[in-house]
Amino acid sequence: MNTAPSNPDDTNKPITSVLFVCTMNSIRSPMAEQLVKDIYGTKMYCDSAGTSRGDTDGFALAVMAERGLSLENHKSKLIDDLEDLYFDLIITLSPQAHHKMLDLTSGEFVEVEYWPTMDPSTIAGSREQVLGGYRQLRDGLEARIRAKFTK
Repeated sequence: MNTAPSNPDDTNKPITSVLFVCTMNSIRSPMAEQLVKDIYGTKMYCDSAGTSRGDTDGFALAVMAERGLSLENHKSKLIDDLEDLYFDLIITLSPQAHHKMLDLTSGEFVEVEYWPTMDPSTIAGSREQVLGGYRQLRDGLEARIRAKFTK
């Protein structure tokens, strides 16, 4: 029997939709979205957005491709581009996104959870050092997603 992923914190309520929000919807939130889609397929609806619009990052493309996942078709979108905010869970990945989502969902029946994540675009160093930071982000998001949602 295929069931929607559940939230271990509330095992009676399956999570059927999740929104990831970061600052520019160019690295963190699209990576998280793609990881959820890869792990859970159609068992969970997943989307991502940002508080500002940005271009998909080449390093994010590279580290996701290492896992056989593609961000090639990702188009950055703003929170305002979404038709609605009717998600079971909204996960914010930056302080700016968290404050914005708390303001937007005030009075709404939606859980907003903050996962502090580093912005790997701030890493300086060699190409391999920068890629290492992006891999750390990807792997950290995957571990957090797997821990949060059970199959």
